[in-house]
Amino acid sequence: MAQHLTTARRGGTWTPWLYLAPALAVLGGLLVYPVYQLGLISFLEYTQAQVSGGEPTTFRGFGNYAALFRDSQFWQVLLATVLFAAACVVSTLTVGCALAVLLTRVRAVPRLALMLAALGAWATPAVTGSTVWVFLFDPDFGPVNKMLGLGDHSWTYGRYSAFALVLFEVVWCSFPFVMVTVYAGIKAIPGEVLEAASLDGASNWRIWRSVMAPMLRPILVVVTIQSIIWDFKVFTQIYVMTNGGGIAGQNLVLNVYAYQKAFASSQYSLGSAIGVVMLLILLAVTLGYLRLLRRQGEEI
Repeated sequence: MAQHLTTARRGGTWTPWLYLAPALAVLGGLLVYPVYQLGLISFLEYTQAQVSGGEPTTFRGFGNYAALFRDSQFWQVLLATVLFAAACVVSTLTVGCALAVLLTRVRAVPRLALMLAALGAWATPAVTGSTVWVFLFDPDFGPVNKMLGLGDHSWTYGRYSAFALVLFEVVWCSFPFVMVTVYAGIKAIPGEVLEAASLDGASNWRIWRSVMAPMLRPILVVVTIQSIIWDFKVFTQIYVMTNGGGIAGQNLVLNVYAYQKAFASSQYSLGSAIGVVMLLILLAVTLGYLRLLRRQGEEI
């Protein structure tokens, strides 16, 4: 009897892994192997000469990273990426959470209309959405300049106005995910809790800050981490709306910078090194954020 129980227990410990095996195999092929190749190329001398077979591939060790860290443009682009991503994350969370609360306060028809409009923005491909926003703010034919009486003002000429324009587009296509997710979380909160807070005289802001936000913290953690990952690695919007990074590269972010190094300059090893740095930064930010929440005693 004891022997049968021991065998069952051993089989039980392996059963979950057997169910997960197909998914792990897919993830290994789609994620682990490409990351391995990315890291491997970042340690090699790998340019167009090596790709075409004109020169042998050589091992550089951390030479690509040393060259990257000595490049002042890399640090400028990194700072711009961090600030731009932070602005996008804060704006996306603010708009998404505000509209999620609004959805709970309006009637069925306006709620349905808002949901359909938001999901339409979310479903729009990034290239299409970016092209539409460029047209809306076009200095010659765009309706925004005509409505505001700005004449032929170019929004993409200045560094900060171009970043602001891209930020609006990023928030426009990102807030629906936050809105729908937070709205689902709010609907799961018992109505008696919100009603009691309202009867106690709490304002809408106080109800959100003291009642909703603490109960929605696990959901807010998910949407925050997702937003950080999405906004830190923005590529399409910057590339399309600023024509590859703006005038003299004034609107470059790390993803576009890596693309230019790898494909425009054929420095594939440097582009891979930038990709590895981005991966490590995102891992550090995510793990640091989760660790901070655990220190505060929050369930993740």
